[in-house]
Amino acid sequence: MSEGVRIIPLKGVRGMIADAMVKSLATAAQLTHHGSADASAMMAEKARLAEAGTKASVEDLLMLAVIRALKKHPDGNGRVEGKEVHLSDAIDLSVAIALPGNLLVAPAIFGAGDMDVSELRAARQDLAARAKANKLSVREMTGGTFTVSNLGLTRVEHFTPIINAPQICILGIGKLTDRAVRAEDGGIELRPHVGLSLTFDHRAIDGAPAGDLLTSICTEIEGMGG
Repeated sequence: MSEGVRIIPLKGVRGMIADAMVKSLATAAQLTHHGSADASAMMAEKARLAEAGTKASVEDLLMLAVIRALKKHPDGNGRVEGKEVHLSDAIDLSVAIALPGNLLVAPAIFGAGDMDVSELRAARQDLAARAKANKLSVREMTGGTFTVSNLGLTRVEHFTPIINAPQICILGIGKLTDRAVRAEDGGIELRPHVGLSLTFDHRAIDGAPAGDLLTSICTEIEGMGG
């Protein structure tokens, strides 16, 4: 081995993350659908909320779209426990949070399905603050029913997220990119689009209903504020 190599043992929190990722891939039949949604309506809703004095990030609005879609497609909201699929009436939304030192956690917002965008934002910010202070509970770390992972601040447009086992699904969110589309007058215009990647456990849900869920998420984004 050449000089200048830095060795980082896979132990502690990093080791726990490594073990969880390998276990997830080894135990779940994982498949990813990729899609994209026109984000024009979402960005208009973000601006409208700001004018009304309500702060909401793109991630907050995307979480709201996911929740609305899961209410219409509940087969994606739950966990695989052994040989059983446990679908949940409550949407307990896990949010992937990157921490210093190349660490990652995905604590849950319990009761997210009953929250508006302001409540989702407050809950997400609270989780992020407590994650950095190492004050998350075991229940928060293990009790979610669906996960979102946001790489929208990077150059990544689509990716293949690994399921937060034993959950059924995880949605990867990519960056916003301008795309040329046909305008109503027949011309061409640029509209922002967001890349979305839904990884699902094929043991619990098949490709067609998973595709319907991803399509519904896109529809909720495109119809936001309407």
